[in-house]
Amino acid sequence: MSLIVQSKSMDSLTLSLVTAVFNRVSTLADAINSVHMQNCDNFEYIVIDGMSNDGTDLVVSQNLKSINFAIREPDNGIYDALNKGIKSAKGNVIGFLHADDFLARPDALDLVNSAFEQYDCDAVYGDLVYVDAENPNRIIRYWKSGDYDRRRFRTGWMPPHPTVYIKREIYEKYGRYRTDLGSAADYECMVRLMYKHQIKVKYIPEVLVKMRVGGESNASIKNRLNANRDDRQAWIENGLNPPWGLRFTKPLRKIPQYFLKPPKSQFETTP
Repeated sequence: MSLIVQSKSMDSLTLSLVTAVFNRVSTLADAINSVHMQNCDNFEYIVIDGMSNDGTDLVVSQNLKSINFAIREPDNGIYDALNKGIKSAKGNVIGFLHADDFLARPDALDLVNSAFEQYDCDAVYGDLVYVDAENPNRIIRYWKSGDYDRRRFRTGWMPPHPTVYIKREIYEKYGRYRTDLGSAADYECMVRLMYKHQIKVKYIPEVLVKMRVGGESNASIKNRLNANRDDRQAWIENGLNPPWGLRFTKPLRKIPQYFLKPPKSQFETTP
């Protein structure tokens, strides 16, 4: 079942923001509220609900003033849902806001739009902070991603996926997310688009997203081992030689994130 809502003007639409959700009744309202608080007005917000049964659908219906397009139907996991969002998007640029996350500041989407206007690029990304699941004001890690250099992928680097915005035409040219690589699907997509096809990428040196801790790929040792295997497979599937020691360099890059502290001026929105 699909629900279409045109609650905002769709004139001069430049950006589409997509949230895929399944049984996140406790956090989805925070994500939607952070979108509602954005100063930017030339974007659409799409919510893809994979038939939640915990009341998430009620949260969506109660916040339709902030949503342009909602789909409620079964899917084959988060990346299948994100692909539906890409297919439904009308904006020139597409980004994702996970149901456990929220935009860190009311000008986050303005910063994204400005970067695309100012630079000749196909994609942008920014910084991210991990916050306590129960207390979003408590910062656990600060992911300062740094300036873009394609070669850094071979040392385990990647941009924070929740901060990445890519032109719709790039997905149309090089493909959307694969649904057979588990939690490494976002990593594979970035390796394919940014490293293999060398799209033009620009860094926004600002915190764009707050993410609650507790990601699926890090939920257990088994999940982490599976993610390491899938990360390596992401290179092989693209006809590329996996970097030596990827299973070590990728997690080691996270260690400094526990010691860095972001400027308080860089994030203002809290649930």
